[in-house]
Amino acid sequence: MMSKNIMRTSFIALLSMLFSASLWAHGGAAGTDTDQCKFELEPEHWIHYTAYQPTAYPAEDFCGNIPKTGVLTQLVFDYQDVRYRNRSVEFEVTKEPEGKRVFFQEAKKHKSGTVVLKLPNGVSEPGKYLIHITLKGRTEGENLDAHMSFVAGQGMSTSSTNLFIYFLFLLAGLYVVYLSHAGFKAKVDSLLSKAKDV
Repeated sequence: MMSKNIMRTSFIALLSMLFSASLWAHGGAAGTDTDQCKFELEPEHWIHYTAYQPTAYPAEDFCGNIPKTGVLTQLVFDYQDVRYRNRSVEFEVTKEPEGKRVFFQEAKKHKSGTVVLKLPNGVSEPGKYLIHITLKGRTEGENLDAHMSFVAGQGMSTSSTNLFIYFLFLLAGLYVVYLSHAGFKAKVDSLLSKAKDV
């Protein structure tokens, strides 16, 4: 009876973790303090960044690792502070370490607070890239600059967060089987009983 209660409590705890918003955040981290997909423009003022490759990976979003080269890539930036919406912003993407420009968008205002940069063919070669963002001020000295790097062309990688989520699904599936199949339940109960005796 005690083992049933332990299993039931564990299952409920796993489900609550599975549906926790913080687990699904970028990088598996809660809140923007540990969010790896952001640019800090000033202390406590951020632009959030997400990359998409809709033709290759329609249901996925990326940050520091963009898996494919040579395919449509969208870089989406969200201002987390309304005051930046009245300033012109310039975007540039360079191939590193040589600093070769692969994309440039002149400074302009984006009143919605969201900017979508479309690179029709993405980046052409694998390697490290740097995104440069410049929010223009009234003078050169009032400009705000931020940089964020990403790596392209290394394919999909399974993060530790995704592996943990798969593990939770496996446990949940096993628990459902435990509850619904008498034979499996009897074997598990027998194993738990032997383990308790040891």
